[in-house]
Amino acid sequence: MDNNENRTQRGYNHLVHEKSPYLLQHAQNPVDWYPWGDEAFQRAKEENKPIFLSIGYATCHWCHVMAHESFEDEEVALILNKYFIAIKVDREERPDIDHVYMAVCQSLTGRGGWPLSIFMTPEKKPFFTGTYFPKTSRMGMPGFIELLTHMWELWQEDRKRVIGSSEEVTNALQLQAQSSLPGDALNPETLKVAYEQLLNSFDATWGGFGSAPKFPTPHNLTFLLRWYKRSGDSKALEIVEKTLESMRKGGIFDQIGFGFHRYSVDERWLVPHFEKMLYDQALLAITYTEAYQLTGKKNYARVAKEIFTYVLRDMTSPEGGFYSAEDADSEGKEGLFYLWKQEEVKKQFGEDLDDLLGRFYNISASGNFENGFSIPHIPVSPESFAKQEGRELAKLEVQLESARKRLFEIRVKRIHPLKDDKILTSWNGLMIAALAKGYQAFGKKEYADAAEKASDFILKKLRKADGRIMRRYRNGDVAYPGYLDDYAFLVWGLIELYEATFKIHYIKEALTINQEMINLFWDPQNGGLYFTGKGNEELIILSKEVYDGALPSGNSVAALNLIRLARMTGKIDLEKRADQLIKAFSLQVKSHPQSHTQFMGALDFMIGPSKEIVVAGDPLHETTQDMINAVHRGFLPNKVLLLRPDGKENAELFSLSPFTEALLPLSEHPTVYVCEQYMCKTPITTISDLKKSLEDSVFTDQQTF
Repeated sequence: MDNNENRTQRGYNHLVHEKSPYLLQHAQNPVDWYPWGDEAFQRAKEENKPIFLSIGYATCHWCHVMAHESFEDEEVALILNKYFIAIKVDREERPDIDHVYMAVCQSLTGRGGWPLSIFMTPEKKPFFTGTYFPKTSRMGMPGFIELLTHMWELWQEDRKRVIGSSEEVTNALQLQAQSSLPGDALNPETLKVAYEQLLNSFDATWGGFGSAPKFPTPHNLTFLLRWYKRSGDSKALEIVEKTLESMRKGGIFDQIGFGFHRYSVDERWLVPHFEKMLYDQALLAITYTEAYQLTGKKNYARVAKEIFTYVLRDMTSPEGGFYSAEDADSEGKEGLFYLWKQEEVKKQFGEDLDDLLGRFYNISASGNFENGFSIPHIPVSPESFAKQEGRELAKLEVQLESARKRLFEIRVKRIHPLKDDKILTSWNGLMIAALAKGYQAFGKKEYADAAEKASDFILKKLRKADGRIMRRYRNGDVAYPGYLDDYAFLVWGLIELYEATFKIHYIKEALTINQEMINLFWDPQNGGLYFTGKGNEELIILSKEVYDGALPSGNSVAALNLIRLARMTGKIDLEKRADQLIKAFSLQVKSHPQSHTQFMGALDFMIGPSKEIVVAGDPLHETTQDMINAVHRGFLPNKVLLLRPDGKENAELFSLSPFTEALLPLSEHPTVYVCEQYMCKTPITTISDLKKSLEDSVFTDQQTF
């Protein structure tokens, strides 16, 4: 009896040996799923069958719904197994596949999402696409059984038309992928247009942009912080503060256990889609940290620390890597783990405290969600609530925090949502960057320690002997050559980690991985970086991503990495490469800057003013530490920071950044060297002079890219 017979008798399909939690969720479906690979495509060709491709991820609510309705159903499985070759893909493991077929879906239907459902030829060319389909028709949606039957009939009776359609779709995709040619120069006016577009879509009532559903999109906010610093336009800061405060008070934030849910289904940030993603925690932690650095408001620092509390408590592996996500569902119901009924709170706290908690978190008898459940949120600020209640704020906050901890202890005993415990290089890079920035802003060593442990884990476990970065780790198994995001996001994390710890090997690794990224992904003809690296011929198109959606694009992050590394090392070739990358996407970006706000951050740095800061002195000296802290604590988005210790142990630093060798402490006193717009200022030896220098910047409207 062969392995396939063994597998079939045990009730498993071809996914049984995969490591992805999402694929393993489907390993016992009656549908005979294959993972993406040669075996599936070869069988489709041999049996002359079309392919049904289903793309999703482990914590996707509607993926679960379609699975329960259709993929676990024997009637559906009978049709799929007889007439199609069925392939399952985890979009988080294989974003390259997802990018290609999501572009198809958006092009043909005008929208996209997950589960993503694709019908295609054995040559991987799509001819029909959609997202979620119910088992049978309802509410104007075609039923999956009817759709399968219709697609098979088309394949049998009108195959020439089907193949012709698939060729047209593929050709259109290939033309679109080749159309990212350089356009007009980008300049400060582009930044202004991005700001004005965000201003026009800002929801002044609830914060955020547009209407429901609302996504946090943190890079919109970090760009606006930069625009405020550049322009002094107070409205930009108002937009950021309104949005950050509204999100923290809303149900999109887990008021009891901390961390942000993925998005809000309503405009008020009240009702979330309850899944939690690692990348959201990282990007939002960066945003709240920067808002604190700019404004000095402790509330923003508190939120960043709450996010870190959640990640270090619930999303960190024993080895140091960070897990990917937590599901929205538990016990078969979305959000159940996070919801409360008034009687449960009353039972635990007694009437007086129950009423107080109910009013503060809006937990009521009628509820604010389905079936009398309540989503904890904060309708009014603690300050306003204290006035309403006639209580002293400090005492009230102690009481509420004690009660929150008790609610958390109660909730811990519930059945938890699924944790997607795979470790992705790209998302870990973002979390490393966030923790390193958190350490710089707040001085909490545990953040730097966690960032170092994660980066060391990635560099040890997810890098092959030839230097190739890999995508995914789970249960000791490493898979998939890394994509552009894996390289760019990891380099971002390493740059931030060097500026936090000044351990020279992190900047060395950043430079090495950045060069490997250029070797693998750079388009020598038109510039910019492809999403997939050399040697990947299995996809029908090669795409270059620059749109900054829920995640910033790899090209946007790489652009900023290049200019930062150039300024840290003095390597002109890196600065030229950054210039080429910006120009490669100028036409696309200029048409709608609001959709490229991470890219706007890179452009803002390149336009300047930017600062190269070198602290020269004994790192253990109190004044040296004070100088470092002055740089770390301030909002200086367009700066690079190097430490040149006074001594003979600087050979590695000098080899990477030769210009630092001549920057000596003056009179054996810690000294800061600040250069701006290709000009170096007088060396600084006092904290007061340093702070003044950091505040002074000369803006220019002349530079273009």
